[in-house]
Amino acid sequence: EKRTMTLIEKNGYRDSVYMNAAKIFQGIHTEKSKDKILVRYGDGSVTPMLTFKDEYSQRVSYGLAFNALKYQDLLEEILLDSCVYPCHSIPEELTSLLVVMLYDLQDRKFRAREIFDEEEPVPEVRKIECYLFRYKTKLAAALARCRIKHDALSIEYLLPEAIREQQQRTSALPLYVWINTFKISLEDVFGDLKNKGFMRVQSVSDFDCYTYCVDQHCPDVLVFPSSVKEELLNLDLFADYKLLLQ
Repeated sequence: EKRTMTLIEKNGYRDSVYMNAAKIFQGIHTEKSKDKILVRYGDGSVTPMLTFKDEYSQRVSYGLAFNALKYQDLLEEILLDSCVYPCHSIPEELTSLLVVMLYDLQDRKFRAREIFDEEEPVPEVRKIECYLFRYKTKLAAALARCRIKHDALSIEYLLPEAIREQQQRTSALPLYVWINTFKISLEDVFGDLKNKGFMRVQSVSDFDCYTYCVDQHCPDVLVFPSSVKEELLNLDLFADYKLLLQ
């Protein structure tokens, strides 16, 4: 049977997502001792206001911020090694935005971002984006040098072993999804998922790629393999709140 689902290309996010992610990262980034500070993030004395367009924007903003936190040391090393940082035209208050957008840029393999025409541009985001993209070759080279130095196949291997093991355990857990029966029936969900290339199986032990099963204790809860999380969350069923991730 031919599957209709495909891997979703990483095309970047809206300007507002980067701004919110930067504000979140500003409040959670690792503060280093004064004798080890090479990258400065401003004083952060003002609590930033977060405004999310929808639940998806909120989720990806926090995800982006925490990924930047996870790789903060690596991202700072890339900025310093490439001589992209420091930059006199970029104030310390925008360093968090610089780090967050660098993480996303390398995650897209240094490809250009898709721009949404209907979105009002955020000047700070466009400024940082142009700056990073201008030096993408230097940034990519700095990342490659870092991987070679640590003999790492990917940036995941640059994380401490304890964090890598935690990620592996987390990524192996199945996804539990509630059916919002106030908005859609179980039969309509099954039909929609079938049209999108998902096949219903009897249990978790039967999981393949695009498969799912009904929870044995709760008939309005579906279980999916963790490998389809990104494709799953981009379905209209989630956008319309007909399915809710547990």
